[in-house]
Amino acid sequence: MDFKKLKRCTFAIISHPDAGKTTMTEKILWYGGVIHKVGMVKSKTGDFATSDWMELEKQRGISITSSVMSFAYQDRLMHLLDTPGHKDFSEDTYRTLTAVESVLMMIDSAKGVEAQTIKLMEVCRMRNAPMATFMNKLDRESLTPLDLIENVEKICSIHCTPITWPIGFGSDFKGIYHLYEDKIILFTKEKNPQDHKIIPAENLKNKELPALLGEAGFNQLKEDVEFIRDAIEPFSLDDYLAGVQTPVFFGTALYNFGVQELMQFLGPNAPAPSACEAITLDKELKPLSTRMVAPEEEAFSGFVFKVQANMDKKHRDRISFLRICSGEFKRNDKVFHVRTQKEVRIATPVFFVSRDREIMEEAYPGDIVGINGAYQIGDTFTLKENIVFTGIPSFAPEIFMKVTLKDPLKAKHLEKGLLQLSEEGAVQLFKRQINGDKILGAVGALQFDVVKFRLTDEYNVRADYEGLPFKGIRWPKFPSEKRQQEFSIQYAASVLFDHKGRFVVSFQDSWELKMMEEKNKDVHFYNNSDYR
Repeated sequence: MDFKKLKRCTFAIISHPDAGKTTMTEKILWYGGVIHKVGMVKSKTGDFATSDWMELEKQRGISITSSVMSFAYQDRLMHLLDTPGHKDFSEDTYRTLTAVESVLMMIDSAKGVEAQTIKLMEVCRMRNAPMATFMNKLDRESLTPLDLIENVEKICSIHCTPITWPIGFGSDFKGIYHLYEDKIILFTKEKNPQDHKIIPAENLKNKELPALLGEAGFNQLKEDVEFIRDAIEPFSLDDYLAGVQTPVFFGTALYNFGVQELMQFLGPNAPAPSACEAITLDKELKPLSTRMVAPEEEAFSGFVFKVQANMDKKHRDRISFLRICSGEFKRNDKVFHVRTQKEVRIATPVFFVSRDREIMEEAYPGDIVGINGAYQIGDTFTLKENIVFTGIPSFAPEIFMKVTLKDPLKAKHLEKGLLQLSEEGAVQLFKRQINGDKILGAVGALQFDVVKFRLTDEYNVRADYEGLPFKGIRWPKFPSEKRQQEFSIQYAASVLFDHKGRFVVSFQDSWELKMMEEKNKDVHFYNNSDYR
């Protein structure tokens, strides 16, 4: 297939845990033709979800890392990013959202919009990302469709426009009515859409409908459709692309019902790659100004938004996920690595297809490419221009642990493991100024569980973990080096350095931070590392 001729579409799935996100990913990949057998997220037979590759993901039945999967659909080359739903991994999800043009929001129809979805939605709204919505699990007892619409509009502050509409729900779920194609698809637990019976609705005048749907179901559908057409704004492509209106689909991902209609919408309508903001740097890598990098520009550019070590433990590999922003990227091309100011040759770039990788010869704006090498989140590649792409910060962690090695002979293994895990964003690594203690910082406790598991499973390291009384950290910016030295002496016990060697200060409560800020008014304290 000539990938150059395909239009790009890069999107992510967001949801609260257990809303059906990874199940939806499996179905989408099935439509893309990259898998022929749909696996369960939790499985007793070994048929685990394709996007869940980590052993701990299989054990717990949750997504821990963002997975990237590429496939051709209609005339698009689509890159799907399946993100963690658990709040403890929200930072990984946030970074992933910097690499996509649009999102698919999954809602559990029994629960409506939940806490983690609200947080992720806030990130999407900051970027005005176009969003489609899928109301999942209609085959179970759920809120009424109108209540679900009201719930999303009220909590997410976005206009909902149904594209499909459910006929009943729970044990009375009969199917969906496509409001724009005037057809009814009858619900069946057969997972192949070819087995779903489609009935021409004839503007709900088809005489077969009362018998097929039941008199009560048919009357309710007519009442709902009349209300929708009178009270709800019709779908507008411009409003969708502007991020102010979300097209809504109903169904059940478990039985692959309603998913085909969603895919038929995304194919022609999901947005193409857009411009990315970058900061131009001087020769000393200090910021000069900002500019937008358009995908139409001839010069190649891209940034790393994710790093993953040991996807293949046998080869101890380290994959960086590179989002192409402009120009054409070819295998074996020499590109400029801005952070190190060196040219590098990318010999084996890959596309991700399910669990497999395929060597790619060329890539274009919107593509997600895997590259090997000791790169870091936020690294920018260009032909020669000194720029870095913005909006990929590390946020201040909220819980902290000191790591002490049990076997001194494994010191190098521990050093390597902690550095790689911190560079891929699984956890943040700090070293204390006064004694060199290794300190891990995280947003949620589950991140520590992942690090402990992976240090043992992937690096053969066993360690003790001790909680610390820190409540937070800040990245201070000083007016001069002399001022930094004075601060370092005054707050010696609180000074840390992150894995990039940047100065960090810790505090035990909000009062201590407030006093620190009041006593050092010439110092700016940032709660994320993107403080250029």
